[in-house]
Amino acid sequence: MTEGLFPRERATIAPGAVHVPGWLPAARQRELVDACREWGRGPLPYRQTVLPGGGVMSVRSLCLGRRWVPYRYLDAVGVPLPDWLVALGREALVEAYGDHGGFTPDTALVNFYAPGARMGMHQDREERSGAPVVSLSLGDRCVFRFGNEENRGRPYQDVELASGDLFVFGGASRWVHHGVPKVFPGTADPALGLTGRLNITLRETGL
Repeated sequence: MTEGLFPRERATIAPGAVHVPGWLPAARQRELVDACREWGRGPLPYRQTVLPGGGVMSVRSLCLGRRWVPYRYLDAVGVPLPDWLVALGREALVEAYGDHGGFTPDTALVNFYAPGARMGMHQDREERSGAPVVSLSLGDRCVFRFGNEENRGRPYQDVELASGDLFVFGGASRWVHHGVPKVFPGTADPALGLTGRLNITLRETGL
């Protein structure tokens, strides 16, 4: 078994889609987990989203900044988007692209994956801005399926995301379908103090 023997390497998955393994150091990961817990105690706690067709998502989510509901953004801002998180998003784009390009996210979606939760293939298409999406992973490892713009099926690539990983997709890859078909329970470092997986995505709505 060679898992962990070789360091995971930075990779460009598709034009504009960059995976940077282990970008967040352990201390910063713990800070983010603590922040996610604190946000969940606020006025808009984690909830399972009910889709227009009546389906219920298995992940639990909350929004910071401009609020998202399927499939639109509201004018209301429930929990303000912290300036430090905006700055982290810009740092992420500098890491991925060499320049943040004036990235000013006004919304963040925080998804919590308890054991058995998954995310179906979808597009992030409610935004009017074509700015990149910044995704940060915490906790359990998962399979991140990165597909194509035309449909939810093949061709797609499966990328393993672990705690601390950064994934950015913009440019030619901004509107591709993507999802999380599988999370591997119990794979997080116990020192993180998290059972399950957290994912934070930062976006510009352009609204």
